Amino acid sequence: MKRVLPVFVLTSACLMCAAERDPDAERLGRAAEVFQEVMAAPDKGVPQDLLDRSACIVVVPGLKKGAFVVGLQWGRGFFSCRSKGGTGWGAPGAIRIEGGSFGFQIGGSETDVIMLVMNQRGAERLLSSRFTLGGDATAAAGPVGRSATAQTDAYMTAEILTYSRSRGLFAGISLSGATLRQDVDTNKAIYGRTLQNKEIVQTGIAPPAAAKEFLDALNKYSSRKG
Repeated sequence: MKRVLPVFVLTSACLMCAAERDPDAERLGRAAEVFQEVMAAPDKGVPQDLLDRSACIVVVPGLKKGAFVVGLQWGRGFFSCRSKGGTGWGAPGAIRIEGGSFGFQIGGSETDVIMLVMNQRGAERLLSSRFTLGGDATAAAGPVGRSATAQTDAYMTAEILTYSRSRGLFAGISLSGATLRQDVDTNKAIYGRTLQNKEIVQTGIAPPAAAKEFLDALNKYSSRKG
C-alpha cells in the first residue's frame, strides 16, 4: 500500500498538469503574443491607419509550411471583429487555414500570420464556413511600417491584407490559394458549447476568460476603439 500511494499521487499530479495545459487556450495566448511582438517592433509592424480601419483581425501563430516540390501550409488561429457597441473588439472565433503554396521548397518551417480584414464584404467572407484567399476573397500582401500610408492600390481593392513573420522577419506576403474555414471544435473547447463563428460575432456573446490577453493586445494597439 505504501508503494502504491506515491504512484497514485504522482499519476494524479500528472493528470492535473495535463488538464491545465489546454492547447486551445495556449494557442489563444500565443496569438496575443504574436500580435504584441509584431506591433512592438519599431517601424516594422502593421501600419496604424490600416489597423484602425480594419473590420476584423486574424492571427495564426505557428502556421506550418512543408513541401517537397509542392508547398503546403496548415495551421489554427483566431480572429476578432470590431464590436457593434463601440467598446473595442468582440469575442474571438477560431479558424483553420490550409492548402495553397508559398512556392517551390523542400523542408518545413513555422510562420506567424496576421490578416487584416478591411471591409464588410471581407468580414462576411470570414464568417462563412469556408473561403479561399485570392479566389472567394480578394487578398494582397500588406504594406509594412507603423507610419506607412494606407493609400495604396492594395488597400483600395483588397478585402484582406496578409502578413507573415518568419525567423524575425515581418513582411507582407501573398497567401493566394489558401483556404480558411471555421474551427467549430476549438470554439466548443474555449466556449464550452458548439458555436459557429457567425453566432459568436453577430449575437454579441461574451468572450471566454482565455481570450482576455488576446483582446487586450488588440485594444492596446488600436487607436479606434470601436
